[in-house]
Amino acid sequence: MTPKSSENSRTTITELMIPSYANFGGKIHGGILLSLMDKVAYATATKHSGAYCVTVSVDNVDFLQPVEVGDLVSMMASVNYVGNSSMVVGIKVIAENVKTGIVKHTNTSYFTMVAKNDEGGLMKVPPLRLNTKEDVRRFAEAVKRKSLRKGYQAQMEAEKSDFTFEKQKEILQDQRCEIKLKE
Repeated sequence: MTPKSSENSRTTITELMIPSYANFGGKIHGGILLSLMDKVAYATATKHSGAYCVTVSVDNVDFLQPVEVGDLVSMMASVNYVGNSSMVVGIKVIAENVKTGIVKHTNTSYFTMVAKNDEGGLMKVPPLRLNTKEDVRRFAEAVKRKSLRKGYQAQMEAEKSDFTFEKQKEILQDQRCEIKLKE
């Protein structure tokens, strides 16, 4: 397969935040933003792979600043990493108040997408050609995140298999909870 650069699949989606997207506090629902991020991740991964893609995981969804009704939200996405059938799509989200001109970075997230063939099986995707130092940094960071996630998952599985009720009570000792078991 011929490698493709991230420039080939870069995608930006901009949408006006309307009142029906707001929660009771008047801010935009996080779920609305996640849905838009999923759409831009799909578009980006599909452009790179030339195939139908599905989301398999999402890393780092930390909402740094609220998004307001009336803001223009732009989601800029690029393929940062490819495996055999998987791609990590990095998404930077900014919100712009067009009246005041204030632009704020609300979050950066990483969606892992996989390409599917017509039968629904996994499909090999083109390698990623790294043209800039930024491309190299993003690819290396994705490799490191993948490694850290695997380590965390293995560590958590080991911890869970070793949990006893006494250990659980010890962990909760200084937490804001009260243990009141029904006999």
